[in-house]
Amino acid sequence: MTPELRDQVRMLAVDLGLRCGWAAFDGTGRLLSYGSRHFGNRTALRKAIPRILGDFPRLERLVVEGGGDLFVLWQKEAVRRAVAVRQIMAGAWRESLLKPSQRKNGADAKAAADAAAREVIERSGAKRPTSLRHDAAEAILAGVWAARISP
Repeated sequence: MTPELRDQVRMLAVDLGLRCGWAAFDGTGRLLSYGSRHFGNRTALRKAIPRILGDFPRLERLVVEGGGDLFVLWQKEAVRRAVAVRQIMAGAWRESLLKPSQRKNGADAKAAADAAAREVIERSGAKRPTSLRHDAAEAILAGVWAARISP
């Protein structure tokens, strides 16, 4: 991501885990970039979080899908940087963005999320994926959901 694009990022959505999906959005809710990164262990993730958030100098909001002790790591660093944090669970965005038939089980929901995320990518003009990991797709949709419900 170019420095100019990094300056446009106002919201970062993260699908929590040691394999972490992320999606960066501008102030209007347009997807700018997305990806997935694997951290070998909790310590590696803990050390990376300040660098990740520091990559976006004008970041205003962090949306984290998931919970537990990994959420606390993101929350502490965001609070330290005066970035608003919102924790959500997958059910929140799935209920809003996926049809009931697409939410019957986890496999159906992940497949539907992949298709929906690809539509968001296409509309946004962000770089098309050769392959799209489910954690990145879910981060994209968590961010889309958060952009719709928050100013």
